[in-house]
Amino acid sequence: MKVVSYFFVGATAAIVDIAVFGILVKIFSLPWFPVAIFSFILATTVNYALSVRFVFESQVRFSRQQEMYLVFFVSAIGLFFNQLFLWLFIEQWKIDELLSKLMASAAVFFWNYLSRRTYIFRKQT
Repeated sequence: MKVVSYFFVGATAAIVDIAVFGILVKIFSLPWFPVAIFSFILATTVNYALSVRFVFESQVRFSRQQEMYLVFFVSAIGLFFNQLFLWLFIEQWKIDELLSKLMASAAVFFWNYLSRRTYIFRKQT
């Protein structure tokens, strides 16, 4: 059931990520690479706040501060893959930036959920 809840939390964070990315790239013509980093970090913050409120039990293995560090560490790995996918889609395959962002976000969603569920928020046994 947590995966369903996380889907809604992830969808909310993805909307933030994609909307901010789309506005800054499409409307303000800012370069996609730094914008993707900014929107991803913002969305990660939203995701963490909503996850500990609605999906995962916070502080079951780590302190709140350690949890946040771990979430951002895991997200940094996700950001690497996000940027790699964007570079492939946009620069190599010439796919539209917004469509590329949607595809990259979908791919990274699974990494984020699994890493949080199996490591950061898993109850100790």
